[in-house]
Amino acid sequence: MRVERDGATGVAVVTLDRPARHNAVDLAMAAELAATWRAFRFDDTVRAVVVTGAGDAAFCTGIDRSVKVDQPPTPYGIEDPMIGIGPKAAGLWTPVIAAVNGMACGGAFYLLGETEFVVASTTASFFDPHTTYGMVSAYEAVYMAQRMPFGEVARMSLMGTAERLSARRAYEIGLVSELTEPGAELAAAVRCAQTLAGYPATAVQGTVRALWSAKEAARAAALAQAPHLITLGNLAPERQAELFSSRRATGSGSPGPGFRLR
Repeated sequence: MRVERDGATGVAVVTLDRPARHNAVDLAMAAELAATWRAFRFDDTVRAVVVTGAGDAAFCTGIDRSVKVDQPPTPYGIEDPMIGIGPKAAGLWTPVIAAVNGMACGGAFYLLGETEFVVASTTASFFDPHTTYGMVSAYEAVYMAQRMPFGEVARMSLMGTAERLSARRAYEIGLVSELTEPGAELAAAVRCAQTLAGYPATAVQGTVRALWSAKEAARAAALAQAPHLITLGNLAPERQAELFSSRRATGSGSPGPGFRLR
């Protein structure tokens, strides 16, 4: 992960920097993201933040499948390292804008779901692969239900790898606030961040807090159900691995005829 600060404008750019792994989140990156958001809480030189992904292929593809996450030996809890990767999880009310390039899928929604708004390249796409691989989309679906019409998030969450939401469609339904030409999404997001950073920070952060308070109760109640739904609905890890292997073998879920872009 890279963090670049511009002292003159008050804008920081956080870049997920694992392009060879489609910027998938491993345990080190998860910890670093959480620490970065916490650090920004106490840094009054950072008045607005942009989060993006390195390379052209992906903004983020969720948790790295090679990561081993030990689970508690009880059905009453679940260990999820992704819960803390978003800025709101760290109590950060400095505005955060996402600049999305390429794929944003699965656990990427932990991040996108806690940003103020999204700027995306016309080549960006959004999808949630959980159901395809025998997993419940719980946290991701809840986060996106706060930003997308119910029918759209339901379709994306249920259709798995069979469909991807195009940048154009994401813009039409309000998930994306601005579309840019490929490669211009970061500059557009930074321009917005510079505007926000130029305003009095207390007014900006207070407005962010007010916006999130409008939906906080519903989101908290929904997220409280997520661990139980995952525990009940997820296939065993070895069965998930079989599904991943079979999908890779047939080419489904990779660029080409394996999915519909809508």
